[in-house]
Amino acid sequence: MLTYGGNDAKSILVTAGMKGAVMIAQLRLLTCTAVLAASTLPAFALDVAVVKPGLVAEIDADYPHLEALYKDIHAHPELGFQETRTAAKLAAEMRALGFTVTDGVGKTGIVAVYKNGPGPTVLVRTELDGLPMQEKTGLPYASQARQQWNGRETFVDHSCGHDIHMALWVGAAKALLGMRDKWGGTLMFVGQPAEELVSGARAMLADGLFTRFGKPDYALAIHDGPEPTGDVYYRYGAGSTNSDRLSITFTGRGGHGAHPETTIDPVVMASRFVEDVQTVISREKDPAAFGVVTVGGISSGSAGNIIPDTAQLEGTIRTTDDSARAKIHDGIRRTANGVAAIAGAPPPQVTITPGGPALMNDKAVVDRMVPVLNQAFGSHSHEAPTFIYASEDFSEFLRAGVPGTMVTIGATDAAMLATAKAKGEDPPGNHSPYFAPDPEPTIKTGVTAMTLMVMNLMPKG
Repeated sequence: MLTYGGNDAKSILVTAGMKGAVMIAQLRLLTCTAVLAASTLPAFALDVAVVKPGLVAEIDADYPHLEALYKDIHAHPELGFQETRTAAKLAAEMRALGFTVTDGVGKTGIVAVYKNGPGPTVLVRTELDGLPMQEKTGLPYASQARQQWNGRETFVDHSCGHDIHMALWVGAAKALLGMRDKWGGTLMFVGQPAEELVSGARAMLADGLFTRFGKPDYALAIHDGPEPTGDVYYRYGAGSTNSDRLSITFTGRGGHGAHPETTIDPVVMASRFVEDVQTVISREKDPAAFGVVTVGGISSGSAGNIIPDTAQLEGTIRTTDDSARAKIHDGIRRTANGVAAIAGAPPPQVTITPGGPALMNDKAVVDRMVPVLNQAFGSHSHEAPTFIYASEDFSEFLRAGVPGTMVTIGATDAAMLATAKAKGEDPPGNHSPYFAPDPEPTIKTGVTAMTLMVMNLMPKG
């Protein structure tokens, strides 16, 4: 009988059989673990490599129409809750595609719905409004529009890029309908008014957006900015800031400019407040927490030799953290009252009006989008290193219980970026009178990104 290491052949066979059984059990455990791990990964049902070529061809064919739409909207901007022409134009586009469109939601908003069998409902948001400022880009289609704003006439400009958003919104709708055999569910395309007033989304919700049209399962939006064209940025967590409106009226005692001793000067109080309130940011708030207080408007007096009775300040407060928000609000009130007390004036009227809440991107939705964006855009797909310091009332839809995300796309061409870099300057960005997106690559990137993101949330059953 053969022996091996002091064991006979039978013992070796038994031992080998036991080891084999253990190995099989271990393999089964590893397989189960792998399957379990795979089941916890974000769903990725969309084959970008298969879908993208046809999508790109569709976008290329439709681009002349989208460019014409963009330039028309750019040349005819309208202010918040005054977007009647803009809303009518988008409503006509969506009706022509076959959407069921409802006008006047939240005053000037529109809701376009398209049902394509069973599946989730995805809300796709665009903004309709421009800003009360004069465009200085020199473009052949630059805006010369004017409207009434706070009791006076003002120029109006699409200097935040909402015109790009509207064009890509229509483009994505058309592309999705062209590929409706590849997805299932309901599209809810929302044209939201008054984003710049940080109140349009709230107005639509108050007007029954989710009760009249159904609460969507997901919500998506895109914003453009002064990054390179072709680049796409996603972000986890906070995507924008809380934005609260600040209004203060200091009341003094007016009189002759030559005899300040007979007066209590409200202009001095306002000036002192503007400087002193910054110590709330630098000395009271946690340095790691984001917080900005900006006084953008001071109004007082009628002539250089008259000390007025009152001075009014208008500003904004931006935060992402609730604790920092409360501390800054309290600090503003204490500073304003302290300034008045030092001057021997009555307490000022301080009004802090909550605005748009911080936009919080849903982790599960972002997880699901990342593989799609990475496959579609390769090295041009990035995780954004920080949030947008401005506010964005798309957040209202997410706070209403709809998981979603906003991604950012670059809108500045390489030549402009190179020129700015050579001068040691930043390129013109959103809200600049010189902000001039490069339409074709920006719109095409936006349509591609939005269409693929929607399809990835609506796999065909």
